[in-house]
Amino acid sequence: MKNYWLVKQEPESYSWDDFVADGKTDWTGVRSFAARNNLRAMRKGDSVFYYHSVSDKAVVGIAEVTREAFPDPTAKEGDWSAVELTPVNALKKPVTLERIKAEPKLKEIALLRNSRLSVQPIGKAEFERISRLKV
Repeated sequence: MKNYWLVKQEPESYSWDDFVADGKTDWTGVRSFAARNNLRAMRKGDSVFYYHSVSDKAVVGIAEVTREAFPDPTAKEGDWSAVELTPVNALKKPVTLERIKAEPKLKEIALLRNSRLSVQPIGKAEFERISRLKV
């Protein structure tokens, strides 16, 4: 069964355009237990929203999990995980946080309830709704 996720990244650190130019990336550096557990729950083929945090605050693209959880090579200590993500496509228009907040059927998603979580699950219906939102 396919799952759906949202990962957050500051565009100044690693933008969607950087991701597309690289062609794929290992999603490393996560140091939150909840986010780590979400990485470990990701399965090959799962769809992932790429969200620009801090400055843009918008979903800008869709990626796919292409390698399931493995030990995070950037971790100096502890039990941390990473996954490999590959870009699928950019959204025609980014879906802003304000637009997501304005949608009543999205009021329970993790992005609004636990905004600091860098890797979060999202339901299929919510994923599809955000994919269809117009700015």
